[in-house]
Amino acid sequence: MRTLGGRYQLVRRIGVGGMSEVWRGHDEVLDRPVAVKIMGPATAVPPGGLSGVDYVRTEARSAARLAHPNVAGVHDFGTSTTDGGEVPYIVMELVEGQTLGEHMAAGPLDWHIGVRICAEVAAALAAAHAEQLVHRDIKPANVMLTPSGAKVLDFGIAASVGEPDPDPDGPVMGTPAYVAPERFDGDPATPAADMFALGTLLYHCLSGRLPWSAARPTDLIRQQRYEDPDPLPDIDGLPPEVLDLCSRCLNRDPAERPTALVAALLLAEAVDARVYVPMHDLSASTARPSAPPPWDQRAADAPTSVAIPAARDPERRTDRLGRHRSG
Repeated sequence: MRTLGGRYQLVRRIGVGGMSEVWRGHDEVLDRPVAVKIMGPATAVPPGGLSGVDYVRTEARSAARLAHPNVAGVHDFGTSTTDGGEVPYIVMELVEGQTLGEHMAAGPLDWHIGVRICAEVAAALAAAHAEQLVHRDIKPANVMLTPSGAKVLDFGIAASVGEPDPDPDGPVMGTPAYVAPERFDGDPATPAADMFALGTLLYHCLSGRLPWSAARPTDLIRQQRYEDPDPLPDIDGLPPEVLDLCSRCLNRDPAERPTALVAALLLAEAVDARVYVPMHDLSASTARPSAPPPWDQRAADAPTSVAIPAARDPERRTDRLGRHRSG
């Protein structure tokens, strides 16, 4: 078996992405199972003009800043020398379970389950935002469901709050259906962009589909910018404050979206659950922002086909015109 860093034995490959692969490993020093994420083939070009080593190191540092039960922990970073040069890797907490995307492939979740999962994702985002970090790729494929709760994965394209894109005319990083509309105008990464993704995730959990139906990515981007989401179906027993929160998260105006802390506490209260919020987060204002106009009821017979299965295609990226790019 291959061993990295003199201690991490690779047992079997458990996942493959556009730029990396994930292995189940064993830490021979601490005698524990781990997940090892290894940069993929040299042909994969990281975004932002970074080298492969710098890209993976940045991801490791971003995730390592967070110590939260709903974030997969990072243990180590290193490089391995091969014939092709230095190959960077991250050693992470081994999170066993299925992704939220895999669970939702069978249809919408019971609303209690969906709301609780989103409460835990919101709590993870609150911790990230308190560290001035924006995830930028919240989606079902990056949420793992485990016996101990939901875990947010993949900080590969995370950015500091307010950090501009390295190339203003280049690709917008993220999965099209979950990217906030202001990002296509070149606005920098902000916590509000993550909250748009959370609103899309919540809508998807409750209805089994995306808030906007479109045949092409360009149509989807246009709808997100100029049209209200399709109305959610009637869901027996769903608290109205959850509907209101979903609507506010999907507001086109970033200033009208709630904070992750507010979302986490409201969603947890709706299902009588508990979420872990670091003490320094509690010093932030929990005042609810003004609500947007009532949920749009204009399209009771709106089409329900989803032409962009973001949860099943985790490596899709789009440029500012909606064209897909790999990597």
